[in-house]
Amino acid sequence: MRLKRAVMPVIGLCCMAWVLAGCALLPVEEGELKPPLVEPAKEILNLYTVKRSNIAQQITGVATFASDKMDYLFYSESGGRLKQINVKLGDQVKAGDVLATTETSDLDMRVKLQQIAIEKLKISLQQAMAEKDGDDPDIRMKLLDMESAQLQLESLQNQLQNTRLTSTIDGIVTFIDTLQPGDQVVAYKQVITLSDQKQMKLVYTASSSNDLGGVEVGMDVTVKIKDKTYPGKVVQTPLSAPPNSNKAIQDKNAKAIYIQVTGLPPDVVIGNQADITIVTQKRDQVMVIPRAGLRNYMGRDFVQVLDGESRKEIDVEKGIVAATEVEIRKGLSEGQQIILNN
Repeated sequence: MRLKRAVMPVIGLCCMAWVLAGCALLPVEEGELKPPLVEPAKEILNLYTVKRSNIAQQITGVATFASDKMDYLFYSESGGRLKQINVKLGDQVKAGDVLATTETSDLDMRVKLQQIAIEKLKISLQQAMAEKDGDDPDIRMKLLDMESAQLQLESLQNQLQNTRLTSTIDGIVTFIDTLQPGDQVVAYKQVITLSDQKQMKLVYTASSSNDLGGVEVGMDVTVKIKDKTYPGKVVQTPLSAPPNSNKAIQDKNAKAIYIQVTGLPPDVVIGNQADITIVTQKRDQVMVIPRAGLRNYMGRDFVQVLDGESRKEIDVEKGIVAATEVEIRKGLSEGQQIILNN
C-alpha cells in the first residue's frame, strides 16, 4: 500500500508533463488580420480650355449630275395595252423617235383605207371639174366629201399617234416604267423619262428639308470631282422650287438643292457624282468649345467648369453648331476649363 501511495503522484506528474508537451506541439492560432486601407481612386476628368477660334456651319454630301431639261413621256388616255418599249436605260435617242407603242387593233389599216378613199375622191373631183363649171352642185358635193374624208383621216391619224410615245428632244433614257407587254397603260402615268445631256445641274438630295436649313439661292458651293475642285452656285432650293403637277417631282424638289457648276470637264455626264460643301454660316475668332462640352437638360444649355477641386454648372448661350464644335456667345470666358462628357 505504501508503494502504491508513492507511485501514484509520480504517474500523475508524468501525465501532466505529457499533456503539456502535446499542447506545445499544436500550432498557435494567429489573430484576425485587419483589412488594408484603400485610397479612393481619383476621378480622371477630360478637360478643355476655352479659347477663340473660327467656326463654320456647313452642309457636306454627295450630289449627282442630272439633266436640267427632261422630257416625261406618258399616255393621255387609259385602257390601251402596251405592245412594246423600244428602248432601254442609257439609250441615246433623237427627237421624233418612237420609244413605245400600244396595241393599235386595225387602226393602221383604217388609216391606209382612208388615204385610198381620199385619193379616189381627188380623181373624181378632177374629172368633174374638167367636165362641169365650178358652180355645179356636183362639184360642190365632191368638195364636201373630200373635206369630210380629210377630217376622218386626221382623226384616225391622231388615234394612231396616241398609241405611240415619241421623243421630243435629243437625249438619253434615264427612266423606264416596269410595264410589260399586254399591261394596260394608265393616263398621265410616267412611262419613260428622257434627259438632255447638254444641259446639266448638280443635284443634292437630303433626307428631309430640315437638313437644308440655311441654304439660299446664290450661295457658293465647293464641288470636288476626282480630287479637283470647281466653283458652284446654288440655283434652286426647296423654297424656290417652281410648282409642278407631277407629285414625284414635287417630292424630290421638297428636299433637294440644285447647283450650277462652272468649268466642268467634258467627260462629266449624267449620273456622275461629286462631293459638295456649302458654308451656311461662318464666324471668326469667337468662343468655341467641343460639342462634347455642351450639356442640355429640359431646354437648358449649360457647361460644367472646374472650380478648384469641384464642378460648377454655368448656363450658356450657344451660337453656330458645327459637326464637332459649338460657338458660345454668353456664359464663358477665354481660358476657363470645362469638363467634357466622357
